[in-house]
Amino acid sequence: MTLITLVQGDITGQSVDALVNAANSSLLGGGGVDGAIHRRGGPEILAECRRLRASRYGRGLPTGQAVATTAGELDARWVIHTVGPVWRTGGGDAALLASCYRESLRVADELGARTVAFPAISTGVYRWPMEDAARVAVQTVRSTPTAVEEVRFVLFDDRAYDAFVRQLG
Repeated sequence: MTLITLVQGDITGQSVDALVNAANSSLLGGGGVDGAIHRRGGPEILAECRRLRASRYGRGLPTGQAVATTAGELDARWVIHTVGPVWRTGGGDAALLASCYRESLRVADELGARTVAFPAISTGVYRWPMEDAARVAVQTVRSTPTAVEEVRFVLFDDRAYDAFVRQLG
């Protein structure tokens, strides 16, 4: 059974096998978690992302999918990039959000990662409501068969941390 832990803080400071990046489909960096991972991880991550865009993902990484690169200068072996869905007026596709977690765990298993740190995917500029995002994240990780021994949710602020605590109940 996978241990689920919660940490409040900066995901780029975590020492794990794999960090999950809440990426945009371009894979070329952006704001929030994505920008922080690219800045702290250094140019090696961007170079691998450019190679992925030039080969398998010419149109970008599809929402709900995941792909790995080096972690560059981060204290991890890999970064697993996943593109979360955008919350729109009237809701969002929870199945796509769940797919981000499932696909990231699948990639982690392929890599042999035993510890994985996740942010709260889609809750920043993609505006997914925190309570619902926490519900989807925790339920998906709990129900996904994986060899990952620890999933660490790294939450940026009190609001996110408290929402995940309520879901772990």
